[in-house]
Amino acid sequence: MKLESSLKHFSPQGMHISDSVKGTSPDRLTGTDVMAAIGTTSSRARFGLAAFFGKTGISKSDEQLAVQVLARHAMEKAPKNVRKAAGGELGWCMLMLAQFAFAEYSRSAATSVTCRSCSGTGRTTREQVTRKVSYPWGKAPYWASRSRAVRPSDWELWTEVTEIVPAVCDACEGKGAISARCRCGGKGEVLDRKATKDRGAPVFKTCERCSGNGFSAVSSATVHRAILKRLPDLHQSSWSRNWKPFFEILVGICHHGEKQAANEFEKTTSS
Repeated sequence: MKLESSLKHFSPQGMHISDSVKGTSPDRLTGTDVMAAIGTTSSRARFGLAAFFGKTGISKSDEQLAVQVLARHAMEKAPKNVRKAAGGELGWCMLMLAQFAFAEYSRSAATSVTCRSCSGTGRTTREQVTRKVSYPWGKAPYWASRSRAVRPSDWELWTEVTEIVPAVCDACEGKGAISARCRCGGKGEVLDRKATKDRGAPVFKTCERCSGNGFSAVSSATVHRAILKRLPDLHQSSWSRNWKPFFEILVGICHHGEKQAANEFEKTTSS
């Protein structure tokens, strides 16, 4: 049984009635068996199981546990140059790297974050310059607009006024959240127009924007800007040479931990 199949036991949709024999049916494992297998897997691959459950949104505590374990590992295995640059802020920097690494690991086409520009409201404000007319010498008489001898400037005075008006947020386009889904729609492939025109049939190619993942990855510049809050002297060259490879290693640890947990779960449920 795959680890992904265990998720349905956390949110059952209803009673399933089947006339198949338990010995050959894929439903031969009961909910109690699955929970026992999860407990066994937790004792053998605790980090990987916690990372998986945190990634899928099953448990918030598992997500926090995975981030804490990852941050502790980062503090122990941080390269010498990273330690030297972090100095007294090593703990905070490793925690930030762990949080971003877990966010990158759990990222998918369905991932969305609250827009910071509008705080999730989808509305913001902007300045607008408007021209308003006033009559400093009293209201213009009714015949002023009909007389050719009287000009509007004789009665009207135009002034420019700067006002704060409501507007739709440009960052999220009024949605209140920013999605990680690529412009390919999360499919990871787009229509190859040239090949389609030559062949006369639809031909698809890997999306160059997301490299076939279907979603955009966490930008390295975003992580760098977060670290700059505590380490303003961390240059781009040092980040690219020392910090970025270590951040990618932390992301790989999350994937490796999930793979280990999946293998242990399959061994437990197959025995």
